Amino acid sequence: MRWLILCLCLTAMPVLAVEPDEMLADPRLEARAQVLDEKIRCVKCRSEVIASSNADWASDARVIVRELILDGASDQEVLDFFVARYGEYVLMTPQATGSTLFLWLAGPIMLMLGGGLAAVYIRRRATTKPATEWVLSEAEEARLKQIMDD
Repeated sequence: MRWLILCLCLTAMPVLAVEPDEMLADPRLEARAQVLDEKIRCVKCRSEVIASSNADWASDARVIVRELILDGASDQEVLDFFVARYGEYVLMTPQATGSTLFLWLAGPIMLMLGGGLAAVYIRRRATTKPATEWVLSEAEEARLKQIMDD
């Protein structure tokens, strides 16, 4: 059973679109390039990283990543190269600075604000007594007793 699960997991893994002619000869540099390929979004596919995209643009971007690495660029310089040309959208995980910081924090802040308002509402509702207490008249009590006895 374990072998079946292992085989299913291995076949379900994403296939990398890196072509053999795109790969670098140095395994350490290629490993860096593959990590960077996972951080850069394909601007044609929009929801895929360039590592798994078969689009022409993604192929060109993988080649550029490897050229920059061979030229001695650091990982941040490679990412900055793509951000300068395509904006922060090209990053799969945009940096939490400036206007994107607001977007990163808006969800948790709204969740906490909504939870706080709900807690205040529930507490007030639980501690508040009704403005008027309902008291039955003698005729209503007699009618209720008659209904309950039947």
